[in-house]
Amino acid sequence: MKQILSIIILFLSTTTLSANDRNAELDKLFLELKKNNSSLSSSVAQQIWMLWSTHPSDQKLTSILDEGSRLIQDQQLNRAIDVFTEAIELDPTWAEAWNKRATVFYMVGEFQKSQNDIDKVLELEERHFGALAGQGMVNIQLKNYDKAKRSYQKAQEIYPAMKSSKVMIEQIEELIKRQSI
Repeated sequence: MKQILSIIILFLSTTTLSANDRNAELDKLFLELKKNNSSLSSSVAQQIWMLWSTHPSDQKLTSILDEGSRLIQDQQLNRAIDVFTEAIELDPTWAEAWNKRATVFYMVGEFQKSQNDIDKVLELEERHFGALAGQGMVNIQLKNYDKAKRSYQKAQEIYPAMKSSKVMIEQIEELIKRQSI
């Protein structure tokens, strides 16, 4: 309950954070995430996602991102791509809009388009552990195993408690071994 309450409070406070305050808050959260405190890491990551998913200055854009996310849940993936594209056109500097569209491109099998959007996410927010993990998944599909492994390693440096990175690195190492036989 305490965790849910802190997320709600953070959400309400992020809608009024200035860009500088938002960046300072993200910096603080990333420092906490790097401490690899397993009891807090998940909560810290959720707070980061909340900040990323809330547009820094335009509630309408946050609503557009939310609409696209609902479309994904409803398996209306082409419509979701259109909605995320609209958000990108309205603010091409918002990393999370690019990240959401990259995710949907991956889901529909458009791996190069997904990678292109991930490149933009990482240009805008190099600490985006979600985009790095997504890049790992894309590169597994493209059979670029070394690049996939490096993506997960970078994600793990940023978010050491991220369980999926550890698992995926092991699986990729196994793929690389099998490939070399």
